[in-house]
Amino acid sequence: MKFDQPAGTNPIDRMKVVGKPTTRIDGPLKVTGHAPYAYEHQELPGAPDSGPAYGYVVGSAVAKGTIRSMDTSRAERAPGVVAVVTHRNAGKIAKGNFNTAMLLGGPKIQHYHQAIAVVVAETFEQARSAAALIDVDYARDGGAFDLAVAKVDAPDATGSDAPTAVGDFAGAFAAAPVQLDQMYTTPDQSHAMMEPHATIAAWEGDKLTVWSANQMVAWGAGDLARTLQIPPENVRLIAPYIGGGFGGKLFLRSDVLMASLGAKAAKRPVKVALPRPFMGNNTTHRPATIQRIRLGATQDGKLTAIGHESWSGDLEGGGPESATQQTKLLYAGANRMTALRLAVLDLPEANAMRAPGEAPGLMALEIAVDELAEKLGMDPVKLRVINDTQVDPEKPERPFSQRNLVRCLEEGAERFGWARRKAPGQVQDGRWLIGMGVAAAFRNNLNMKSGARVRLSPSGQVTVETDMTDIGTGTYTIMAQTAAEMMGVPLAKVTVKLGDSSFPVSAGSGGQWGANSSTAGLYAACVKLREAIVGKLGFGPGEAVFENGQVHVGNRVADIAAAAKGGEIVVEDSIEFGDLGKKFQQSTFGAHFVEVAVDRYTGETRVRRMLAVCAAGRILNPTAARSQVIGAMTMGVGGALMEELAVDKRFGFFVNHDLAGYEVPVHADIPHQEVVFLDEADDKVSPMKAKGVGELGLCGVGAAVANAIYNATGVRVRDYPITLDKHLDKLGEVV
Repeated sequence: MKFDQPAGTNPIDRMKVVGKPTTRIDGPLKVTGHAPYAYEHQELPGAPDSGPAYGYVVGSAVAKGTIRSMDTSRAERAPGVVAVVTHRNAGKIAKGNFNTAMLLGGPKIQHYHQAIAVVVAETFEQARSAAALIDVDYARDGGAFDLAVAKVDAPDATGSDAPTAVGDFAGAFAAAPVQLDQMYTTPDQSHAMMEPHATIAAWEGDKLTVWSANQMVAWGAGDLARTLQIPPENVRLIAPYIGGGFGGKLFLRSDVLMASLGAKAAKRPVKVALPRPFMGNNTTHRPATIQRIRLGATQDGKLTAIGHESWSGDLEGGGPESATQQTKLLYAGANRMTALRLAVLDLPEANAMRAPGEAPGLMALEIAVDELAEKLGMDPVKLRVINDTQVDPEKPERPFSQRNLVRCLEEGAERFGWARRKAPGQVQDGRWLIGMGVAAAFRNNLNMKSGARVRLSPSGQVTVETDMTDIGTGTYTIMAQTAAEMMGVPLAKVTVKLGDSSFPVSAGSGGQWGANSSTAGLYAACVKLREAIVGKLGFGPGEAVFENGQVHVGNRVADIAAAAKGGEIVVEDSIEFGDLGKKFQQSTFGAHFVEVAVDRYTGETRVRRMLAVCAAGRILNPTAARSQVIGAMTMGVGGALMEELAVDKRFGFFVNHDLAGYEVPVHADIPHQEVVFLDEADDKVSPMKAKGVGELGLCGVGAAVANAIYNATGVRVRDYPITLDKHLDKLGEVV
């Protein structure tokens, strides 16, 4: 199905199932431990009675250099060891399309903890013990590990990330009556998901099956075939349940490759889970940024000049953190410029992390807007409202498909009691300084081609098959709701099967595109199934209505199961998006409000309450959507107050590379959270009239916390995370 015209009235609009708060249909399996995650599958082809073997990955002890020699003899003789695989005996290995570095290093080393070997043994303990017996001699090279130093010579990014310019920014900024020119920094951050990167691999002849934690099944299967240089049809990737990803499982990682190589060498299935310390250095992370923001405005608050430059780093061949993305679209202003600059750093690979670009970009931009409001003596909400735009500021001929940012800000201000906000440092509660902060939320809506297969059995059961994944987002449930709505059956009559590369290729889970795109693909398949049912029943022309397990055409009615009495009906289709995304700017909007308390003596910050108001098209399942937003808000608190991968700038690695040293929010850090969804449906994005929401909930949160801290203390911190040491020595000046 081609979606190239705004959606008219369709069966989803009935919203008898879609749009209703619905608990997760996979919930009972998860809470009882019956949902198999990547490391937990039991029935494996070729496994002996003793079960699969276990692989333990060895990571490089240097960040950049060459392996001069590697002695694996002691490991090979260790108890229980079945095989040891290194670059010397792995065969020819290529680099996949979605990787920046080789997943198996040697002799060249590109980053710290790059995988250089996997030891396969009968037990995990034997594999881990033997891995410690491998002796490696390195020739260490000097590397670039400091973004602030590398920033000086960093060139402009190219391609779609190249600088943009509209009007005369330099002239307008110089002439602006009110100016702001500030630098902001955000640190390297880790995904820190609960489930580690894990894979079970099994070969049957030249056919490889992997059970892996992977958000994008088609991408993963394709890249594994490229890496191993085998035909794509010889690889099957299965990922029915994923314990969190946040972008860290978008692409093939070393656990998949090392399990596959280990299984081939051992001639039996092999399980590999990367140890938690590998999460920081062996996998990917959100890169640090240094951002300069310049804003020029008239005395009445109208923006006349908007400039945003951002520096980030990655391995050679990598890409920048697109921190200027939202600045191109969020506020009106005739004269604008953005620039991304990419430094080559020899740190582990930088890549997507939840809301890449907008999340760190808004952490800077939305502080800058608050600082401008202060210079103007204007309420921060009002400043944002008067600079709203209903068209793409860089392409005024291109309107937004739907934009309700002002409603989000004004409704949020009313609900939060924003009118009670006082001047900085003026509200105290005992030893606590109290403040409120606001930030706009913005995340682009992305559409991806997505397919599905739908089956109707003689018993009237509807089965959905697609390689779409559920990373804790509620995909099983919204897919079941979509099929139930389209086919007019209760949820109990729908079975959803996900995460298998033998199923039709879907959008996958990433970039906030998963829910809308995958349900739209299922919508297309259900349209075809509806047509097949009407045809099988011999009903003539007329509008078909599917409800209560029946199909009605005019005065004719029949059970849908009757159409399959001669055998199961199977159809397949996909949604392909036309040019509406070019004609209309498709984005999601929101507003975050935060109240904090800062201890005047210790500098400790406590978040007291949070509110998010979101405008993201039709909400397919309010229960799941709220869960996504409060999870994102929690992640935003972490980014604002505690999360930072600390770089050892001498040796080029992240020091705090596990959950013992990488701080994330816990229950005690998170207070009352309220989420409000505006009632809207965007007919220009898909037949579902929905957009993404899971990443929108993160965008702007960090800045709202930072602005609240400033309102509480009168001390402005522009370097995240805002730990107490960054303002403690200044608190005495304002209390």
